[in-house]
Amino acid sequence: MNNCDVGKKAGTGWAMEMKAICTQEPELLMQTLTSAILGRGGWVLFRGADDGGVVNMFFEFERNACVDIYSLLTSSGVELGRSGHAQFAQLCQCTHSLHPDCGADIASIDLEIQTYPAAKAASSRASNRL
Repeated sequence: MNNCDVGKKAGTGWAMEMKAICTQEPELLMQTLTSAILGRGGWVLFRGADDGGVVNMFFEFERNACVDIYSLLTSSGVELGRSGHAQFAQLCQCTHSLHPDCGADIASIDLEIQTYPAAKAASSRASNRL
């Protein structure tokens, strides 16, 4: 198995599971990410949030858009875990450098984001006092 097959699951292309944290309100975060993913040609197949502030999203995109998808996640304030960054790095490297002919293949991400909107409000109040 070469390094570009690690994220691949038999017959399904690249299927990745990631965990992240964010200080955005769950509803606003879902709207922001959904709009950005759709704007880059992706498909949001599921999105939802629970009472504990956990946002779950399942989306797909063509591998050619991997750098754009990675950028939109990080620029939206989503802080991926170490494995999430490693998976994206591997996907982007394999897509653009090693296998440029597979750019139209589909990648999917099952993303779980724990939100902490109260932490953002608390840090904002603290900085206003300074």
